[in-house]
Amino acid sequence: MWYVIQVFTGQEEKMKEICEYQIPGDVLEKCFIPYYEEMKKYLGEWHKEKKILFPGYLFVITEQITALHTELKKIQGFTRILGDQTYLLPLTDGEVAFIQRFGGEEHLVEMSQGVIENDEITIIDGPLKGFEGCIKRIDRHKRKAEIQIEMFGQLVNTTVGIEIIKRTAVKMNEENEEHNDTINEQI
Repeated sequence: MWYVIQVFTGQEEKMKEICEYQIPGDVLEKCFIPYYEEMKKYLGEWHKEKKILFPGYLFVITEQITALHTELKKIQGFTRILGDQTYLLPLTDGEVAFIQRFGGEEHLVEMSQGVIENDEITIIDGPLKGFEGCIKRIDRHKRKAEIQIEMFGQLVNTTVGIEIIKRTAVKMNEENEEHNDTINEQI
């Protein structure tokens, strides 16, 4: 089963290492942090970087949640395992499938590529393909998309990398005839 541990934002890597070092392998099968790729421009060039997809959270796989919870209580900086007041709740099958599809074995959401036609986004390559409806906002200059997904039993906004390789605008003239005006933008 997959569970989510809440930790202090900025301490994800440190807490992951502590968990892997201190918790026995028969209790903690796997501990990971999902990342996404983004492009940053500095020194006049674009560079690909990794950022945490869900800041403040670690993902763990275990079949022994009670033993894991006991071990986690021994670790300073551990906040809690997500759940309700009574139970520690695993991720749903849909949430697990989403994480696996988006991040793959490496738990890294790669850059997606898309085109904008008449203010409608179409993803032509990458993990966002088929999930255009999740996109709430695109910042073409920073090459990022804000998406909204159901995760942790609620709607969550997060950011992923996207590159818009073409933008097409359709304009209407006075007689309501369509004229295509294509603008190719290489970012």
